[in-house]
Amino acid sequence: MHSIFETQTKNYTIMKQIETIKSGKNFTAVTAGTFAEIIEHELPMGPDFTLKGKVFLGQALGTTGAELSFQTLVPGQDSGFLHTHKTHEELYFILRGEGTYQVDGEQFPVKEGAVVRVAPDGKRALKNTGKENLTMLCIQYKANAFTDADSPMTDGTILDEPLKW
Repeated sequence: MHSIFETQTKNYTIMKQIETIKSGKNFTAVTAGTFAEIIEHELPMGPDFTLKGKVFLGQALGTTGAELSFQTLVPGQDSGFLHTHKTHEELYFILRGEGTYQVDGEQFPVKEGAVVRVAPDGKRALKNTGKENLTMLCIQYKANAFTDADSPMTDGTILDEPLKW
């Protein structure tokens, strides 16, 4: 068995490139294109397998606590394989289309607006069962990293500065 991350980040060529919009000391903004253009990305997974319609953005953004990717599946296409993670939990946001999600052999329908959380050990896959492209956003992060002290209500600080547009 090989590491998905290692396979996906070594020696790959992308049909469509991620473009940097703007960056500064405390931010980076990029684009992978419109949802309709996500299908133009390609991610080789090995000598005989290329994942079409998949793009990782973490490296381009310089993320330090999560990885994120967009993927588009054409009607009838599935994610290509079941997979698990060693330490990463994942959130799958269905942005367009509809399909069937599978975790540990259980299948359930998903469509635009659905969000699925999968623990590291969950054996997961997604299939487009609709008539249109299915586009999803996946965010992966280290499981069990947040505590009760990490509430967004206590971590954020509202600044006493005017907005400047």
